[in-house]
Amino acid sequence: MGNINQPKLVKFFFGLIYSKYFDIDEVYKILQQRFNNKIDIYSQVIDFAFTSYYNKEMGQNLKRQWISFETLLTPDNLADIKVETNNIENLFAKNKNRVVNIDPGYICLANVVLASTKDFSHRIYLTKGIYAEVTTIYRKEGFTKLPWTYPDYLCQTATNFILQARKCLLNKKD
Repeated sequence: MGNINQPKLVKFFFGLIYSKYFDIDEVYKILQQRFNNKIDIYSQVIDFAFTSYYNKEMGQNLKRQWISFETLLTPDNLADIKVETNNIENLFAKNKNRVVNIDPGYICLANVVLASTKDFSHRIYLTKGIYAEVTTIYRKEGFTKLPWTYPDYLCQTATNFILQARKCLLNKKD
């Protein structure tokens, strides 16, 4: 029988997709206030042209960015954070349509985990209607694609962000 141990701390991040007309600075402020944590890494803002999935609800010419929190947390915070980011999305909604999508996840030394409200074969139920999926795994100095990895998580901007966040996590574990 194995011993039960406390989980290692992880680096939480948020994948943001938003209308080019939306002031994303307001989301930064609210995330920092709600989670009593400071944003330490901001990825470059890029055009979100990976899928048209959000276009009907959020419009055309969407933007994409990733940000991460400075203070490390335990992974069991993921479901609560996802519930709260859904509430934040609703704060900004116009006519019941989102203008910002906030997808939380975390980076540990071995992988990147995303939260979802949707069940699927590769997702594991956590609590409160929230599922988790390993979206990429770390191997040989880089992250490896899985069959369900979203294409935007494979772009250079995402890769740079994830590697920078992982390096930050590694330095904090020393």
